[in-house]
Amino acid sequence: MKAAVLTDKMNMEIQELPLPAPLDHEVIVKVKACGTDQHIYHGQPGSAEVQFPIVLGHELSGEVVQVGKNVTQFTVGNRVSINPNMYCGTCDYCRGNRVHLCDNLQAIGVTRNGGMGEYCAVPAANCYTLPDELSYEEGAMIEPLGCVLHGFNQIKVWPGASVLIIGGGYIGLMMLQVAKMYGASPLIVSEPDVTKHELAIQLGATKAVSPEELERNKDGFDVVIECVGRKESMTQAVKMAKKGGTVLLFGVSSPDTKIEIQPFDIFSKELTIKGSFINPHTHDLAISLVQQGKIQIKPLLSHQFTMDQLPKIMKEYPSLKVTKGIIK
Repeated sequence: MKAAVLTDKMNMEIQELPLPAPLDHEVIVKVKACGTDQHIYHGQPGSAEVQFPIVLGHELSGEVVQVGKNVTQFTVGNRVSINPNMYCGTCDYCRGNRVHLCDNLQAIGVTRNGGMGEYCAVPAANCYTLPDELSYEEGAMIEPLGCVLHGFNQIKVWPGASVLIIGGGYIGLMMLQVAKMYGASPLIVSEPDVTKHELAIQLGATKAVSPEELERNKDGFDVVIECVGRKESMTQAVKMAKKGGTVLLFGVSSPDTKIEIQPFDIFSKELTIKGSFINPHTHDLAISLVQQGKIQIKPLLSHQFTMDQLPKIMKEYPSLKVTKGIIK
């Protein structure tokens, strides 16, 4: 089979690999759509440590074409969306129902070959039936939506809460839609690329502003959700929280990024600062919300690529102004 193999940091090659064979508890999925995994491509960690060479692609969907002998819940021809994260079930975190913090976390497209190949071996337990009315592109994007939903499980948002979302990319615009679903108002999106402002308004933002314009807001916000992972945006997130406010640091920063926070601000404003890691127990809900039309994914998919384009596209990606790219 053909696959895009990351042989080292920022070095991707199209290679011919053997077709995967399913273990007893696995299925083989013919990949129909996959996300682009820029973080790992640039050498930053995914949900687990990456070892090269690896076929990336932890956001994926496809058609089951082969099943292991112990698989009963799926048959050949089933359409599936994949939750990539695999837990050991025996560490203290798994036994304490915090599986996403598993000491032995593995992940498709991170620690084992993923969706940037024509076929992918997946544990049946990680497959979810994709309703016929959802496209494969939407099915591949269920995983990041699940991560967003887990982020909302970490914080409290209520009808009438003022919410600031820093970052108007794919994650930020999904955060926006979920916050709107919770009844938050006003909903402000801070995004330096003004070409993304109109879409933010269409998806429910009260207003879309630049980071510089945001600085003129003196009232602060009940909830601030940071979706960028940069030093300056995380620092601004803490600054923009009002008294009693909550800050969710959702954007994935480089491991060596450091920010300066004045503890007196946390004390005097009685702030809550939360993190959020991957997507435990949210995949079914994410599928349901898209199926009901409560969360729109298609407007966020700005670019489509083929596998053969990947070595070039992955290098050029930051300059393409992509909201979200899909590999077909």
